Amino acid sequence: MRSPVSGAAATVWTPTDLPDESIWSIDLTAADRAALTAVGRHGNTASLAEHFRDAAIQWTTLLQHGAGFLRLRSFPIDELSADEIERAYLALGALLGTPVGQDRDANVLTHIRDDRLAPGPGVRKYRTNQRQDFHSDGSDLVSLLCLQPALSGGESKIVSAHAVYNEALRRAPHLVDVMYQPMPWDRNDEQPQGQPPFFELPPIFDIDGTPRVFFIAWYIRDSQRHPDTPRLSADQLAALALFESIANDPAFHIQMTFEPGDVQILNNANVLHSREQYTDHADPDQRRHLLRLWLTAPTASTHELLRHGIPRQ
Repeated sequence: MRSPVSGAAATVWTPTDLPDESIWSIDLTAADRAALTAVGRHGNTASLAEHFRDAAIQWTTLLQHGAGFLRLRSFPIDELSADEIERAYLALGALLGTPVGQDRDANVLTHIRDDRLAPGPGVRKYRTNQRQDFHSDGSDLVSLLCLQPALSGGESKIVSAHAVYNEALRRAPHLVDVMYQPMPWDRNDEQPQGQPPFFELPPIFDIDGTPRVFFIAWYIRDSQRHPDTPRLSADQLAALALFESIANDPAFHIQMTFEPGDVQILNNANVLHSREQYTDHADPDQRRHLLRLWLTAPTASTHELLRHGIPRQ
């Protein structure tokens, strides 16, 4: 019989446990901005690491042992060119982990914007303006820097994966057992040559006795487009729907609106996140634009298969 994650653990939370944004939101100081501006312009990463040494320890503690997410405000996008922003952002991410590839070309920086592609299997949703339901990414940490918000919509929602797990265990323990069984995942047409277009992995597995939820339900459902993929059972579909239903309950998630210069950092082992559909500005230069980093943290917190991003194909 499975046991819930301890209610005393900081990774188990609901919005009532985080009533004030100051718990997870940090304003960068003028000195912080100056250090980031300097590394963006001149590339002195050693001085940046020294400047943020104590802060990086605090952020890592919050990400690994606390609520599992934080927001930094006032990243100096207004002081830097596009190339300098990328350099400074990569240097900031490197304080917390090693940047890893996010696509078949192993790009370590991804531009999150609407590329006006028709939604569907094989098109990753970050390249559209469509809603992304609650999910986790393929790395220890994921970070998003807002360069330009949408005209409307695009809100980010965050939920404790352990709180969702506990509630699912309370409602339907047999479906939690189903989530520990391997399920097929679509590879979005990014599989290595000669490899099948899907892989199999349980959405939940234990590491050091603690459940770790790796969850992208539409990848699992999309796998059914391939004739050789194992068919999903009624219980598997019900388990996916249960976890989505709990995560989408306002009693379990918080909402975060991105402003220019905001940096959101999430621990994929402890939280799930979603994005609402959005409407863009007519002017291409004002359209929603985020920069994403995937990071492998020094301390493993999830399955080895999921820690190192996507290798170059």
